[in-house]
Amino acid sequence: MEIKREDALALLKKYNEEEFHIRHALTVEGVMKYYADIMGFPEDSEYWGLVGLLHDIDFEKWPEEHCKKAPELLAEIAADPQFINSVVSHGYGSCSDVKPDHEMERVLFAVDELTGLIGAAALMRPSKSTKDMEVRSVRKKFKDKKFAAGCDRDVITQGAEMLGWDLDELIEETLAAMRSCEDEINGQFK
Repeated sequence: MEIKREDALALLKKYNEEEFHIRHALTVEGVMKYYADIMGFPEDSEYWGLVGLLHDIDFEKWPEEHCKKAPELLAEIAADPQFINSVVSHGYGSCSDVKPDHEMERVLFAVDELTGLIGAAALMRPSKSTKDMEVRSVRKKFKDKKFAAGCDRDVITQGAEMLGWDLDELIEETLAAMRSCEDEINGQFK
């Protein structure tokens, strides 16, 4: 059964109330759709986006059970085993032993923490936007371990390696992806 976006969004909001978590989910959704398009999977763009939207479904209410509670919650919208596997794989090495094997799973693994770091860096800018950010300013924040300390730099680096990209390439594409959906996401929080 195909998951409808409105059902996925309703499930997200059932278990996530904080704007921060909803905004992150919407950002990762937009970033995943962008990557599906540029990586030659435009027909799977919605699917990639839904995996991104629901990747942290269990994090707000059950942070100690992150990626372990998700299958139960995703069953509420009849998510198939592959979808659940993709969601859970983003926690590989920290809260899941499901390895990101598919290209989409490797992208999610790589961009989840990075979108958090870039989002935090954007909030420090006068514009509060990614639109005027450059790779070098993200790299500077990346090197400062105290900045956005919850964003795991090792996961970001490992994600870039999984994709066969260098870190600057991953940052540059993720910045472009975040720019592509920023206005639409901001419009939902006015």
